[in-house]
Amino acid sequence: MQQTVQIALDERSYPIVIGAGLLGSPSTWQGLPKAHAALIVTNTTVDPLYGAQLAAALAPIYPQVHRVVLPDGEAFKTWESLNLIFDALLGHGCDRKTVLFALGGGVVGDMTGFAAASYMRGVPFVQVPTTLLAQVDSSVGGKTAINHPLGKNMIGAFYQPVRVVCDLDTLKTVPERELSAGLAEVIKYGPIADMAFLDWIEANLDALRARDPQALAHAIRRSCEIKADVVGQDEREAGLRAILNFGHTFGHAIEAGMGYGAWLHGEAVGGGMVMAARLSQALGLCDEAFVQRLHGVVSRAGLPTVAPVIDAADNAGRYLALMRLDKKSEAGDIKFVLVNGQGQAQMRGAPDALVRQVIDACCVAA
Repeated sequence: MQQTVQIALDERSYPIVIGAGLLGSPSTWQGLPKAHAALIVTNTTVDPLYGAQLAAALAPIYPQVHRVVLPDGEAFKTWESLNLIFDALLGHGCDRKTVLFALGGGVVGDMTGFAAASYMRGVPFVQVPTTLLAQVDSSVGGKTAINHPLGKNMIGAFYQPVRVVCDLDTLKTVPERELSAGLAEVIKYGPIADMAFLDWIEANLDALRARDPQALAHAIRRSCEIKADVVGQDEREAGLRAILNFGHTFGHAIEAGMGYGAWLHGEAVGGGMVMAARLSQALGLCDEAFVQRLHGVVSRAGLPTVAPVIDAADNAGRYLALMRLDKKSEAGDIKFVLVNGQGQAQMRGAPDALVRQVIDACCVAA
């Protein structure tokens, strides 16, 4: 059964379509911007699975359907990969009406969106996320970016897609580790916005990990509803939207410190949520029982609950240095998304000495 969640952004509003069998259904692609050409951006893992299917579905709509296949992995979320998209657009003589289709996970979606925002100063694009993480988070809301060696997603743009298509069938081919990584972004919505949803996640974690279609459909829809509400109020992360980064300040430091790709993004967020909850407790915002509850949910999802040591000489110092490069930092002051254990979040700073204690308590050497 097909479901739709609407992102309300006035003239930039768009639907998130959720259901099974969407890739091959002609109705999925009706009403998109008219153009002479479409460019599918995908990667070496996803292209053999779904590239030809999407190209065939778009062929009746667009006279020319091109494809560019990028290397797979967070380590390739770079200028070099971004230029492969521009090479394809220019090489095929694509004009400013050309529609881009991001077929893949969060890396493909972020880079395709950035390319669409930049090419001829903006062309339309469609998100076709094929991982759970992308379907519940990165494909929604218009954040596009590439990584820099000193920081994750530091170079990019806010640029909204014209549609998001979440085909549940694509989750059948997601590796177990990637599925767990996606669950991290599902879990985060409970502590920041909806504790009843966290209750549901706890009760349905086994079904989610077993890829039960009804459980996945509900998790994706509710996650997108929460994100749609937040993005509708704060599209460019001037305030409220920052709460969606629960666990991400610590998590991005883990990714940068370990080297992009060593831990999946969702794995780093899982460990980062435990650290953020522990910091919330240290500041008196939540109790030990909530920290233990979140720790248990993260663990049951198949995610790390212990953060890695990223610098043997001064681990906490390295974390602090990397977190000062986070986009939420202001004048070198680190801002954390903290929770109260009742479905509410806030963004605030914390003394370095206290953060060091939390890092020391949460980290072990690999």
